[in-house]
Amino acid sequence: MKSTLFTAAFVALIAHCGAAPTPASYSVHEKRTTSPRLWNRGERVDGDAILPIRIGLTQNSLENAERHLMDVSHPSSPNFGKHWTQEQVHDMFAPSEEAVQSVRAWLVAAGIEDDAIVHSDNKGWLAFDIPAWQAEDLFQTEYHEHIHSTSEQVRVGCDEYSLPSHVREHVDYILPGVKHSASLRKTEVKRSAVKRNSHNHLGPKKAPWNPYPWSIPSGAGQLPADLQNCGVNITPTCIKALYDIPDATIKDDVNQMGLYESGDVYAQEDLNNFFAAYAPNVPQGTHPTLDSIDGGVAPVPVTSQYVTGESDIDMDLSFSLIYPQTITLYQVDDFVEAFTDGGFNTFLDALDGSYCTYTAYGITGDSPGVDAVYPDPAAGGYKGPLACGTFKPTRVISVSYGVSEYDAPVNYTRRQCNEFLKLGLQGHTIMYASGDYGVASFPGDDSANGCLGNDSTIYSPSFPTCPWVLNVGATRLYADQTVDDPESAMQANLGPGAELFASAGGFANYFPVPAYQQLAVSEYFAFHDPDLPYYYANDQATNIGANGGFYNRAGRGFPDVSANGANLLAYVGGELGQWYGTSLAAPIWGSVITLLNEERTQVGKGPIGFVNPVLYANPWALNDVKNGSNPGCGSAGFSAVSGWDPVTGLGTPSYPRLLELFLSLP
Repeated sequence: MKSTLFTAAFVALIAHCGAAPTPASYSVHEKRTTSPRLWNRGERVDGDAILPIRIGLTQNSLENAERHLMDVSHPSSPNFGKHWTQEQVHDMFAPSEEAVQSVRAWLVAAGIEDDAIVHSDNKGWLAFDIPAWQAEDLFQTEYHEHIHSTSEQVRVGCDEYSLPSHVREHVDYILPGVKHSASLRKTEVKRSAVKRNSHNHLGPKKAPWNPYPWSIPSGAGQLPADLQNCGVNITPTCIKALYDIPDATIKDDVNQMGLYESGDVYAQEDLNNFFAAYAPNVPQGTHPTLDSIDGGVAPVPVTSQYVTGESDIDMDLSFSLIYPQTITLYQVDDFVEAFTDGGFNTFLDALDGSYCTYTAYGITGDSPGVDAVYPDPAAGGYKGPLACGTFKPTRVISVSYGVSEYDAPVNYTRRQCNEFLKLGLQGHTIMYASGDYGVASFPGDDSANGCLGNDSTIYSPSFPTCPWVLNVGATRLYADQTVDDPESAMQANLGPGAELFASAGGFANYFPVPAYQQLAVSEYFAFHDPDLPYYYANDQATNIGANGGFYNRAGRGFPDVSANGANLLAYVGGELGQWYGTSLAAPIWGSVITLLNEERTQVGKGPIGFVNPVLYANPWALNDVKNGSNPGCGSAGFSAVSGWDPVTGLGTPSYPRLLELFLSLP
């Protein structure tokens, strides 16, 4: 018996359906190979049920996107630093007029009223509503309901669908289809909010700290008193000494630094305590400018359950290194949705209004069931609309959060990566912490040890492995070292669940080696082959772990760079502790790029923007890290070696050399 379907109320929808026979003039456009977890296939959709159809049009010039970015980012390019405006980026990637007209003509010929077809403002898709029977005829498929096993949400879609050959080249995706679609809900279904564990918080992690007898290292006695114990307790003074970072003096109106936070919130009392103890150059009460995205709240009382360290420490480090420059805080998502698995789409929506409906790689807009949905109907959820183009991105944005690359579909992830490319074209530098569990994701993600495969031995890269961000690993000093000694890769035993807490690194499954990194990666394999089994991931990464391999030999290597991520003294929840993680390293690099941008502004030059090509072309400007490793998944992982490596990248910042380099560029 067919079901009586749906109200027009939308929540979230993934689906499945069995395909009907395909005429000769048609061919399969998309086909599902696996079923979404927790979704059970239900009855065929009633033929008279109205489905909201969205046709994502093939974006123009995606194949040239990398070339455009390199044109403004590579130091040898005559167009270095000539960043694009947002309007130029938008126009470049909009679908061609031929695509729009060809698809529209086919729809009208198939019986869809021309005036019922809506072309989106950003030109990325066509929309219309038709009965399910007509949609099945149009796409040569069958639509079925799918019901979520816990929330009872209902989605509609199909296992495969087909299009005429002359239309396929202009169409990226169809919704409802094999991808996530706009939600429909049965009239009798009531949505229950399900709060999930955070899968997007890398750290930092507090060490089981007990002050212990400590012997001053050899040579430390010749250093100023506030630098003598940096091998045990890291402070901003130690960080400045390690990387020769000068005291900041500049405050302007274009180089505010941006910090992303979600699910964790700062407490002003913690900031004040840190400033008083370790950064007296920062006045009491100094705080960021809040850009609240989709219900983000900050600050909160020091006793709040949402004070877990990330926000406090990001601001401690950034303010101590760049003050009097200001900081913009992007506090993202309400306290219900901040713990979903979606990653960063709602954040990117708020920075770029076109991204809310942007189509790439068969995905358009946010994916219900993966991304947060606003207004949020859950109790206590943010009731306002989804933020789209609400805030202007700062020139530098540091993010110390992440997810396993494997946690989201390949095309979902690549679409998100393309947005980072677009931001780079506009002169923004986006950096992400690489992760904290060596070659694994965090414990409990996909498996108990955070690794992939039936025996949990395959390495699990932490997204963003996107090649258009600066991926930042972590280093450390040991107790018998001083700031004059070379650092090692960050690795520490921080107790149960974090016995192998180490700088994450390796090779992406979803992204190939970008051109700017090819020489560094090829030299790594030529001179420092890790002698580990490997595989070559296919285009959709469906053969991860093939032939017993641990990692994708053809993948984008990460991290790109690193900075200290161990033994930081900081107040969290009113208590002093030692903190570890690549979460510490990302805001250090964010601060360094901000200071460099300020110096370029002073001499009339523009922002650095996408920084990776310059760094890979000039490794002399960094401190190479040659000691340490990032074990995991039952193996030794990779080792830090001379040159780029998948543990510490190119190395740590040398501010004087970086300043010399970036002032020499246009």
